[in-house]
This record gives sequence, structure tokens and C-alpha cells, in this order.
Amino acid sequence: MLRRSFVTLALGAALAACAPAGQVQLSRGTTLILLRHADRSGDQLSDKGLARAAALVAALEGVGIDRIYSPGLDRNLATAAPLAEARGLEITRIPPTGVAQRILSESAGQTVVWVGNKGNLTEIWEALAAPGEPPLDYGDLFFVEAGQFGGPKVTRRRFGAELDG
Repeated sequence: MLRRSFVTLALGAALAACAPAGQVQLSRGTTLILLRHADRSGDQLSDKGLARAAALVAALEGVGIDRIYSPGLDRNLATAAPLAEARGLEITRIPPTGVAQRILSESAGQTVVWVGNKGNLTEIWEALAAPGEPPLDYGDLFFVEAGQFGGPKVTRRRFGAELDG
């Protein structure tokens, strides 16, 4: 029994040593929902963006959400606002760098939404070593959870698709 525990511990340490620098791990039971702010015109949401932000509420219907995070940019806050209002949640504003580590340390075991921008979504994606491309298109809605073998499992969806014509 002691030998088995030692082997398990040694294997875990070896795997952790192989992880890329800066990589963060999702704990079991944590779901990170990532999306880019809705369509914009300049620094504000366009009419299409406002409609897409409203569509986010329906897109996440039935999904329990514990927290909503966003940088303090108007377009991000305006995208998150309808969801926050519908759920009775505050939008937690945090700086757009080091997002993955902060969100995951504060929200282990919870379902959280990050309404970001191209740069910080890419940073989160790289920190998680998530497969494929990050959610950079308007209407991308990606659910990231701990996978069966330690890496992240990503479920890709779209919202406000009727607006994409």
C-alpha cells in the first residue's frame, strides 16, 4: 500500500513537471464559460451586439452560474449585464491579465463566466493548454471543464446565431 502511494505521488510529480510553464489546472467540478464581448462599433456595443448580449441569457438558460467576471471595459460589461441582471449576480471586474489563475483560485468547484477580449481569451486558452482555437468570434460560447485525464475538455457552442447573417 505504501509503495503504491509512493508510485502514485511520483507519477503525479513527474506529470506536473512536464506541464508547460504558466499552465493552470481546472479542478474537478469547475466549469469556465468563456466568450468574447458581443459585436461592437468603436468601444461600445452595436445594435447587433446589444441583441447578442440579450441572447446570452437564453443561451445559458438552465446552466447554473455562480459568478460572472469581466474586465472593466464598457463593451464587456454591456455584454455581461443582461445575464447578470437575469441571474441576480454582480459582475466581478478584474484586470485582464493573469485571469485564468485568479478566476480558478477564487472559483474552484463553481461555474463561472468570463466575458473577455481577444488578448485575454488567448491568454486563458494558453494557460489552460486548451485544445483548438480560443473563442474569439462574436457568438462563440465555450464551456471548459476538467477532462477525464487531466487536460481540459471543451464544449463549443454559438449564441445569437440568427444575428450572424
